[in-house]
Amino acid sequence: MIPAQFDYVRPDSLAEASQAVASDEDAKVLAGGQSLLPLLRMRLAYPSMLVDVGRLDELKGVHDRGDHVFIGALATHDEVMRSGAVTAGCPLVALAAATVADPAIRHRGTFGGSLAHADPAGDLTAVVLALDGVFVAGSADGEREIPATEFFVDYLETSLRTGEILVGVKIPKLGTGWGFHYEKFHRTAQAWSIVGVAAAVKRSNGTISEARIGLTSMGPTPLRARAVEAALEGMELGDRLRQACREASAGTSPPADLHAQPDYRRHLAEVLTHRAVRTAAGSP
Repeated sequence: MIPAQFDYVRPDSLAEASQAVASDEDAKVLAGGQSLLPLLRMRLAYPSMLVDVGRLDELKGVHDRGDHVFIGALATHDEVMRSGAVTAGCPLVALAAATVADPAIRHRGTFGGSLAHADPAGDLTAVVLALDGVFVAGSADGEREIPATEFFVDYLETSLRTGEILVGVKIPKLGTGWGFHYEKFHRTAQAWSIVGVAAAVKRSNGTISEARIGLTSMGPTPLRARAVEAALEGMELGDRLRQACREASAGTSPPADLHAQPDYRRHLAEVLTHRAVRTAAGSP
């Protein structure tokens, strides 16, 4: 299909990009385009202007900054999954990035574009939420940091303000003693996940001292499985682990669509959470 007519600008600086976005409330930012372009072709989105940020060097790259890894908004999924800084400092991000769609999309799609799109079925949304990532937004007024818990507002909606552009994301390094796993169920390798679970588990003296669980496709935004996290604290691995993971769907509101009904998604959340936690904790 052919998109509706729109204007196109390609700024050379973040200041120019911010000004362009602020000048038109119907403008959309174009990064890798792997989420936006299909919406345009199907006429599910009608921006009056596309602001192409592909030239902005300040949005590129992956940087080790000591206590955290800074992933630029324009870093591709392939770049993220292969980055030594990511695999060493926040391996859960690399694990999830490797499951995004297919190689062609991973080479073109961007880390920041996927997150700013804010689809609750997106793999990386739950990961950044579980790891307590911090989003960095840039505008004419400077930079603003947004905790992941405040970034996702509703379906395809974030807390970015008019004129703000996502510069990158700070991912804290959790240190030693942590294990990670990303588990998802999808129809085909290229499809959005029906349910995905990001798990970070810290073990100490044979017990789980802390757990962080992020869920995709279980509501209008990515969610933390807080009930599971609380149930796992201080638990030894064993039969009770499966029982604790049955709380994964507590407080969720999974959608009904052509791929799954809410009760099926709740079941998947429980099963996949158990698998993800068990693997992250190093249990056979």
